[in-house]
Amino acid sequence: MTFSLSPRGLSRRLLLATLALASSAVLAQSYPSRPIKLVVPFPPGGPTDTASRILGQRLAERLKQPVVVENRAGASGSIAAAQVAKAPADGYTLMMLATPTLLAPHLYKKAGYDIVKDFSPIAAVYDLPIVVVVNPGVLPDVSTLPQLIAKAKAQPGKLNYTSSGAGSFGHLSMELLKQMGQFDMQHVPYKGGVPAITDLLGGQVPVMYADMVAALPHIQAGKLRALAVGSPKRVSVTPDVPTVAEQGFGSFEAVSWGGLLAPAGTPSEVVKLLSEQVKAVLADKDTQDKLLQAGTFPAYQSPEQLAQRIRQDDAKWGKVIVDKGISVD
Repeated sequence: MTFSLSPRGLSRRLLLATLALASSAVLAQSYPSRPIKLVVPFPPGGPTDTASRILGQRLAERLKQPVVVENRAGASGSIAAAQVAKAPADGYTLMMLATPTLLAPHLYKKAGYDIVKDFSPIAAVYDLPIVVVVNPGVLPDVSTLPQLIAKAKAQPGKLNYTSSGAGSFGHLSMELLKQMGQFDMQHVPYKGGVPAITDLLGGQVPVMYADMVAALPHIQAGKLRALAVGSPKRVSVTPDVPTVAEQGFGSFEAVSWGGLLAPAGTPSEVVKLLSEQVKAVLADKDTQDKLLQAGTFPAYQSPEQLAQRIRQDDAKWGKVIVDKGISVD
């Protein structure tokens, strides 16, 4: 059996398509005509919040409209993400995605959104490197990643490491490294990076896969020893610290990051405009300096590049979560 559209039906579809394109073009030409809301899925004061406020201020200057930052914390950012996913797809509600919010649907049974399907990627904004650190007072003979792994293999499951929580990016990164290196360490999760770092400094737990922004002052003070960064290249603030890949794990990469999203269906013209503005903001030296002071590393990517990164990280870390049976529910 075959079906065909009548001339009248075909004309109606063409008319609707034409009207939709015209409406999208008109929106893009007038956008933005009112304040833009930038949702941050974490409390004020952290690197994601600070980077969002720096970006928001610069975008407001360029777009000639206020960009209002709104913090909606909870459940690794999944509360905010679920709400933004349902917001009108008109470019007036945006969200700064950070890695924990990308991971949340794998960790919470009712996260309420699909990170790949429910958002339109606009631009990657920053990277947040992570670093393997040890307390040199507890592990004085460990100054490289191979030495740490050798010590862990010599006493399987007896050496502890900490992170900012079960399912945190530091936790998943260490679990991936353990899997690749075929060694074992016991995870001791904390509720947040501050208490984890505090007990690391106190010697209660000797090892951590930490955010660079949290660990750097203690590395510089000699209170923590940095063994390896998860980035594909060395980090400018710790140029003498080799990557994990340099130390025998060529395919290893673990970088936390932040990127700007809009609800799925946002007109492509609006996405393109916003992405171009973000690119221009991140090319500004003063903005770069402010982001670096906040512990974040400017790292623009286009909508297409960010979409690919989201898909890859969603699949990669989702597999680690499943393989290790990690859940926070």
